[in-house]
Amino acid sequence: MKEKKYGIIGKPLSHSLSPFLHNYWFNKYKILANYSLIEVELKEIDGVIKKIRSGELDGINVTVPYKQAVIPFLDLIIDDAEKTQSVNTINLNEIGQVVGNNTDVHGLEHGFINKLNNQNLDKNKILILGAGGVTPSIVYALLKKGIKKLFISNRTLKKAENIKKRFPLIKIIDWKNIEIEIEYMDIVINATSLGLKGENNFQQEFNNIKPNLVYYDVIYNPNETTMIKKFNKRGVKTFNGLEMFICQGQKSFCLWNKINPDSDEILKETLVKKLR
Repeated sequence: MKEKKYGIIGKPLSHSLSPFLHNYWFNKYKILANYSLIEVELKEIDGVIKKIRSGELDGINVTVPYKQAVIPFLDLIIDDAEKTQSVNTINLNEIGQVVGNNTDVHGLEHGFINKLNNQNLDKNKILILGAGGVTPSIVYALLKKGIKKLFISNRTLKKAENIKKRFPLIKIIDWKNIEIEIEYMDIVINATSLGLKGENNFQQEFNNIKPNLVYYDVIYNPNETTMIKKFNKRGVKTFNGLEMFICQGQKSFCLWNKINPDSDEILKETLVKKLR
C-alpha cells in the first residue's frame, strides 16, 4: 500500500506543530501516511499545487503568508473558504479538481468562541489586531455568532481597508490609537505575528482596559506569549490559540481521511510540553 503524503506550506514554519498533530492521528488510526513541513517561496506555490494534481501530495494545509496567495492556483474554493477568500486546507476531489477549503472558521468557533459562555456576546465590542491571512476567518466566525460591534487595526492601513471591503460592518482603528481604544473593548483578539516564537512583541502596554476584558491570542507557540503573561498578572481572562489549532486540524484531517479524530488528553499534554 502506498504511503499518503501531506504537509503544510508557509514561511516561516519552524514554529508549526502541525506535523506532530497529524502524524499523531495517523498513528492512532493506523493510517499509512506522513505529514511534513514544506517551507516555500511564493513562486514555488504553483509547483506544490501541481504535486497535489498529480497525486504526489494527497493534501496540504496553508499558513501565513499564503492563505490568499494560493487561491489563483486552485480549481475551486468552497464553503467557508468562499466566504472568507482565505484557504488553509487543500486536496483533490473525486473528479480531479484541486479544492481549497477553510477550517480556521471552525477552529475559532470551537476553540474559542464557544468557550466564552457569554449570553450577551452580540453586545460585546471586539477588537481584532492584525489583517493577515487568518483575520477574514476570525471576522466571519464572529459575524456568524451575531457580533455587530467589530473593530480592526493593522500596522499597514491598506490591509485593514481590504478586510473592510469584504466585511463592511467592521470599523477601522488607526494602529497608533489602539492603546487608547482598547479601553472601550470587551474582547481583544491578536491575529498578528507579534509574540510568535522568534518574532517581535507588542510595543504597547495596554494599561487602560476594562476589568472584565477577555484577551485571545491566535498564536499557540509559545504557549504563553508576552502579552498573555502580562494580562494574566493583571487578572485578565486569556486564551491562547492551541485549542483553535487542534480544532482546525481535526476538520482538515476529517476532510482528508473521512475520520473525525479525537482530541485526547495525551495529545493535549504532549502539545503543551512541546510548547514549554
